[in-house]
Amino acid sequence: MYTFLPFAKNKSMKRSTKIILALFILFLVPTLVLGKSVIKGIVPSDKGFLLKFDTQGIIGIVLGVITIVLLIILYIKFIMSQPVDKAIFFSSLPLIVLYGLSMFLLAGLTNFNNATANSVKTILNISPDNLYNTILWAILITLIFILLLFFNCFVLCKPIARVEKIVSRLGDGKVKDERLKIGGGKQFNSIEHSLNKINYNYQSKDKSLKTVNLEAQKFIPRQFFKFLGKNSIAELELGNQVKKNATVMLVKLLGLEENERMSLEENFNFINSYMHIISPLIRKFGGFIDRYNSEGLTAVFAKAEYAIDCAHAISRAISIKNRQNKNLPNVGQRISIMTGEVIFGIVGEEERKIPSIISNVSSSLTRLDEVCKFMSAKIVFTKSLLDSLPLNYKFLYRHIGKISGKEGGDIIIFEDFEFNPKEISSQLIKSKYYFEHGVTLYDEGRYEDATKEFSEALKICPKDKGCYVYFNKSKEKLSH
Repeated sequence: MYTFLPFAKNKSMKRSTKIILALFILFLVPTLVLGKSVIKGIVPSDKGFLLKFDTQGIIGIVLGVITIVLLIILYIKFIMSQPVDKAIFFSSLPLIVLYGLSMFLLAGLTNFNNATANSVKTILNISPDNLYNTILWAILITLIFILLLFFNCFVLCKPIARVEKIVSRLGDGKVKDERLKIGGGKQFNSIEHSLNKINYNYQSKDKSLKTVNLEAQKFIPRQFFKFLGKNSIAELELGNQVKKNATVMLVKLLGLEENERMSLEENFNFINSYMHIISPLIRKFGGFIDRYNSEGLTAVFAKAEYAIDCAHAISRAISIKNRQNKNLPNVGQRISIMTGEVIFGIVGEEERKIPSIISNVSSSLTRLDEVCKFMSAKIVFTKSLLDSLPLNYKFLYRHIGKISGKEGGDIIIFEDFEFNPKEISSQLIKSKYYFEHGVTLYDEGRYEDATKEFSEALKICPKDKGCYVYFNKSKEKLSH
């Protein structure tokens, strides 16, 4: 409940206000007593006023100044304790009273003939014959009154502008970590408290949403959101989909079935120890994991070169891990990579939404993996990926054959032998012409000529398993 009287009994009055009020009363009494001495010291004359204060008059002036200052402080505190409408009224009231009184005295000053009035007229240069100066003083007093009134309203309404700015920012979902400050009177303290509560709730919900998004990224990768043009899990809706060109990688881990001497828990931890190496590498090269399975995982990349770089990094990481696990079976890998049109979307039903990719690429990768296994290769990829690579991208590869595509046409396959030991890689480079020529002859059904080419390639690189496969297949075709 607001009080209209600054001296009214108020149990919630601050201690500082009580002290100022006590001092005001303490100085007010002697000021009133010594007021006569102050008035006596102001002597009217034909040139204005002469100031002839005695000791009591000087003391009265000092006490009067202190009393007026204390009164102003108390009045300001009283105004600040009021709501905005009452604060504006009570702060404007003294100005209006002073303005009205000044204009009244100015208008009637020429009608007074006592000594005090004559001194004031002398100072202001006002006379019945000189109304011009009276009008000028009236205009000056009016301007001063308007300026003081404007300043008063500006100061009291300034917190409203801060409230508007803060509310606008909160409305846009922007929050601040530090405490919001408005200033102003008691009413604004309450508004400030409420706005800080809103800001705190925004912060809490924002942090909670960020935590949910971070947790969601463990199940739904951030890159998946980017492909769908979404920012958070809350924006995902059933049926959301987008078709884009992407590179899909199938990674299969070999040798896991040889771990029968391990318990199920040990085997599970063993598999995960390799996943903990592969998964961060996929994220490092800008990809995301679409799904895990018991033998490996499927990952998606926005750019073909990122997929090739990642495949090389995975191969090196698995070799290092194998050397570290001296007492455990070595794990190998087959990596199949293909570029094509992929649909990124949300499937399932309202109670359970699952992000997934849908594409012929996925089924083609399974067949590509069979070729990789058949050829004893480590990394294979298709011509569609090769065509997507930058012209200046260099690595070691060779053509190893083709398979028929689902939609007609052939899928041309290449082997990436960048990761092989230097000695083997240098031999494969030298035998590349013979091997690729042999593959072309094999596809044309010229098995005898193909056998000769593969034989030349094996002379250069006897450890070329893929070449042995083609050599033996060519022999079988000839024998039939």
